[in-house]
Amino acid sequence: MKHTRVKDLLQSTATLNEVNAKGWVRTFRNNQFIALNDGSTINNIQCVVDFENTAEETLKRITTGAAISVTGSLVESQGAGQKFEIQISRLEILGDSDAEKFPMQPKKHSLEFLRENAHLRVRTNAFGAIMRVRSVLSFAVHQYFQEKGFVYVNTPIITGSDAEGAGEMFKVTALPFDQTPRNEEGKVDYKKDFFGKETNLTVSGQLEGETFAMALGQIYTFGPTFRAENSNTSRHLAEFWMIEPEVAFNDLNDNMDLAEDFIKYVVRYAVANCGDDLKFLEGRLTEEEKVKPQVERSEMGLLDKLNFVLQNEFKRVSYTEAIDILRNSKPNKNKKFNYIIDEWGADLQSEHERFLVEKHFKCPVILFDYPANIKAFYMRLNEDGKTVRAMDILFPGIGEIVGGSQREERFEVLVEKMKALGIDEEELWWYLDTRRFGSAVHSGFGLGFERLVLFVTGMTNIRDVIPFPRTPGNAEF
Repeated sequence: MKHTRVKDLLQSTATLNEVNAKGWVRTFRNNQFIALNDGSTINNIQCVVDFENTAEETLKRITTGAAISVTGSLVESQGAGQKFEIQISRLEILGDSDAEKFPMQPKKHSLEFLRENAHLRVRTNAFGAIMRVRSVLSFAVHQYFQEKGFVYVNTPIITGSDAEGAGEMFKVTALPFDQTPRNEEGKVDYKKDFFGKETNLTVSGQLEGETFAMALGQIYTFGPTFRAENSNTSRHLAEFWMIEPEVAFNDLNDNMDLAEDFIKYVVRYAVANCGDDLKFLEGRLTEEEKVKPQVERSEMGLLDKLNFVLQNEFKRVSYTEAIDILRNSKPNKNKKFNYIIDEWGADLQSEHERFLVEKHFKCPVILFDYPANIKAFYMRLNEDGKTVRAMDILFPGIGEIVGGSQREERFEVLVEKMKALGIDEEELWWYLDTRRFGSAVHSGFGLGFERLVLFVTGMTNIRDVIPFPRTPGNAEF
């Protein structure tokens, strides 16, 4: 008999004579009531065992974590909290679970403990909910761009270019470490390597994406990216997923419009399609907030925060205006910021970004026209010669969630910027070709997918919104 998902059974409109459900035991109480979950929903279905007519040996094997198959009647539940339950007529143990050794017992576990058991943590309510929300958001990303006529482009994972110019990249090599070939200068001879040159894992698909936008008009990438940044914080991963649209003929204002519309679409889609999971995650966040000092607690619940983004226009503020606001703010004057803002040109930190969003404007903020010397080489230089057409979108609780810009379309200006930063023109000859042949105004942005999932789920550590986090010192599983 084909089994029916727990989600579909719970949404049934009528009782059924015979159904089959398969899943994992969450709890078994009074030798009679099984809470069964198959991952299709955060909600368990109660399955009632006729313990008097069930072998003692079978009852002992109904333990937390065991995989079982139950067949019986779907009837209206006598207990509170669920509409239907299954009166079991036949039960089969598909896979035993040693009750004394199974780590995911029905009790509160610390997030750190769950990270150490990342292969099993998805069996908990919280991580099941997070991963279903992540899946729905991923679908919404593709649906948004496909509905808008964007072309999905797969940019390379292995690349010879450093899009950000930061140098924090993982090297890719097939050379032996014990006998690495050297050239006459004593440096590693990458000409003898697999690709005949130095290569790395990508930090961004943007540069390659631009080349496709200059032929297909509007494209997006959605794939893994890598940063060898030794940053052990709650906001950084060494491996994460990036969404990067690039659009020909879009200027910075068009870019800001696109980013705001896109974010609101995917958040709205999650709110509409993840009701049970988000309700659970809101409760989890509320409990977590209770143990924090009052001053550190969020002023809004999770669903309020999501609706806050949907219902508010994003405030657009120049970097220069933001610096004036921060310089004159109470936290800055009273030396409460860890990084004091003294002068124009400072690189904003998360504390500054969150102050602007949560305390000053009290809505999402788009900062634009940043100093050229703190932004990447490919961003379009403004007429003032000192700022670039860059933009960052700042969110409550997160800080920066999107970074983008109008790209520098002028060949001579781009070459001059590359020279000033010591970027090899020969390495990026193909990128410069897009400025040689039919160049035009174009723009794009990057959104770290995990930061989006972090915001929508209300989690506070980015390691908890990706299945198997990769961080300094940790590549387990």
